Amino acid sequence: MEALKTDITNLNDIKVLVDNFYTKIRDEKLLGPIFNGVIGDNWPAHLTKMYGFWQTLLLDTPAYSGSPFLKHAKLPIAKEHFDRWMELFNETVDEHFSGAKADEAKWRAARMSEMFQYKLDYLKNNPAEPLI
Repeated sequence: MEALKTDITNLNDIKVLVDNFYTKIRDEKLLGPIFNGVIGDNWPAHLTKMYGFWQTLLLDTPAYSGSPFLKHAKLPIAKEHFDRWMELFNETVDEHFSGAKADEAKWRAARMSEMFQYKLDYLKNNPAEPLI
């Protein structure tokens, strides 16, 4: 019998989500080389930053500040990468959680993916350096 899934309600839940998701990312054939190549041996720091990011978004706790897009702007990523990222994210949420916050996490990830794709496409089609 499958254990009853609960919603995302605290930092420990965020850590379960982030740790399991990025374990999948690191081992994935399309995304792993990109993430591992950029992050290298700094996974603990990256995971800590991601805890703060998702804690800020889902739990209304001010644990992250910054502009995540800029760190991704020059990566060799396209729609196929975002699609796979979303598959793994949704899969991870669904494996561990159920409820309004779990649904919100998937919704927010999808909106972020769309926004990043839109901005990256814009930069590719308008190669001038951004002002920021």
